[in-house]
Amino acid sequence: MALWRAYQRALTAHPWKVQVLTADLPPSLGWQLVPGRCPDDTCVPRTGSLMGLGDVISQQLVERRGLRAHQAGRTLTMASLGCGFVGPVVGGWYRVLDRLIPGTTKVDALKKMLLDQGGFAPCFLGCFLPLVGTLNGLSAQDNWAKLQRDFPDALITNYYLWPAVQLANFYLVPLHYRLAVVQCVAVIWNSYLSWKAHRL
Repeated sequence: MALWRAYQRALTAHPWKVQVLTADLPPSLGWQLVPGRCPDDTCVPRTGSLMGLGDVISQQLVERRGLRAHQAGRTLTMASLGCGFVGPVVGGWYRVLDRLIPGTTKVDALKKMLLDQGGFAPCFLGCFLPLVGTLNGLSAQDNWAKLQRDFPDALITNYYLWPAVQLANFYLVPLHYRLAVVQCVAVIWNSYLSWKAHRL
């Protein structure tokens, strides 16, 4: 218990430093201890870690590659995308969405979910899939063909999972915790995205 109180004191006194140092700890021990503080300093490393974890799950459990055939470069690519693209884009989107539709009523949550899933999700997938293709060395023509083949299926799969998650997220969860909730569910989603994005 004394260690816990020391951690809380350190987090209150030096939020940025403690958040960066504890970015990969479970959410119950991280930045959420200081309500109202935006987790900008930790969402990027945590999102990168979870994107990498999703790729490891995809390679080991879905594709059953085994440790010898594991593509470490692919895992690094996914982790880098989490840090450089997914974390900043999704975190920024939640702040914009909260400004566009302020409030936490059921109707507000429904509006946010509809805008998120009707506008943001297709745009995000339409950027993410070609970005992975480009990082994997696909030509523009091959990337376009892969996007046309994979985008509809990825978007439909997105609609099986995310509308219910986001509705609960927007209605029940304060803004500064939303990315953390999404990141927990995203481990499963990242496994799917990694499999889909790397399937040739």
